[in-house]
Amino acid sequence: MARIKAAERRRGAAGTTVKAKSKAGTTAGKSKVVVRRPSRPLPANVPVQLAAVIETARSYQGTPYKYGGTTRLGMDCSGLLHESFAAINVAIPRSSNEQAAWGEPIKPQDLRPGDLVFFGASPGSSTITHVGLVTEASPESVQFIHSSSSLGVVENALETDYYLSRFIKAVRPRL
Repeated sequence: MARIKAAERRRGAAGTTVKAKSKAGTTAGKSKVVVRRPSRPLPANVPVQLAAVIETARSYQGTPYKYGGTTRLGMDCSGLLHESFAAINVAIPRSSNEQAAWGEPIKPQDLRPGDLVFFGASPGSSTITHVGLVTEASPESVQFIHSSSSLGVVENALETDYYLSRFIKAVRPRL
């Protein structure tokens, strides 16, 4: 966690306080800080359609997590991708497990913006339960956007122990 926070400080991330809702749906006086990184311009070699998908996904940053959600009131991980691809009139499957079969499998070292990354619920799991969209990829770092059950829609680094230990596969969308 300290590495992530240090990396966010180096990138100049800004924190925004948002109210956290309790299970009863009311604000309980609690708040949490959601880091919203300024969006970097996408490389010129990113196809226009995928750039639009990434920008749509980024427009949802700060949206709270809601299982089965597909709106700005609440969004889950596969719903984020479903809605982001719908913005370019591409229909993709609704569940993360089905989305994993939708693209062409690729090696992690070949990741580029617009690729989908899939994760399990626990380290070493082979059952897909989570999906994200690669927003930045370089030899040093891969960033992806997803809807986290604890933070809502955020961008994170794939290289953290948490995500690397849960990583299952990656696919390139068939557009």
